[in-house]
Amino acid sequence: QVQLVESGGGLVQPGGSLRLSCAASGFAFSNYVMSWYRQAPGKERELVAAIGGGATNYADSVKGRFTISRDNAKNTVYLQMNSLKPEDTAVYYCKGRSRVVVGREYWGQGTQVTVSS
Repeated sequence: QVQLVESGGGLVQPGGSLRLSCAASGFAFSNYVMSWYRQAPGKERELVAAIGGGATNYADSVKGRFTISRDNAKNTVYLQMNSLKPEDTAVYYCKGRSRVVVGREYWGQGTQVTVSS
């Protein structure tokens, strides 16, 4: 059974930090590009960061503030978020996309991040 379980969300003041985790199971984690997406109220879901094949990429809005990393031994991907802004408020989702099977992808259930004073 495939599972992606996000954790680490919460309420933080502007300028603060949070670390999100996504624990994966039920698929060959190391063969997947892992990504973080977010969706704010009334907005479309957007890519925040991705990691796979030795490369990372970030949305322009988070470059220099967020860092994505993965631990293949623990089947976990992380998103370290620093210098948080109110506009970072959203539900953050973890996604795994197969590098082997075209079109195969899995999503987590999301974790809420709220940046507010």
